Amino acid sequence: MSRTHTAERATRQQDEWLTPREASALTKLSLQTLANHRSQKIGIPYTKLGPGRAGRIRYRRSDVEHYLNARVAA
Repeated sequence: MSRTHTAERATRQQDEWLTPREASALTKLSLQTLANHRSQKIGIPYTKLGPGRAGRIRYRRSDVEHYLNARVAA
């Protein structure tokens, strides 16, 4: 596999959209904690697809990884 192909694949993976369940699994935060963070406007940035309560929530993988990396103890 070429370096270019590997870099493109890594970029696509970083731009991948995750469901709250997938973000929960990566961060080890409960779904309720993620929901609480959204309502308090803290935590991981997210996007809401569609209006109202029926709108689906998605997290960008790179934002989840950034959130985790920012919390690494020295």
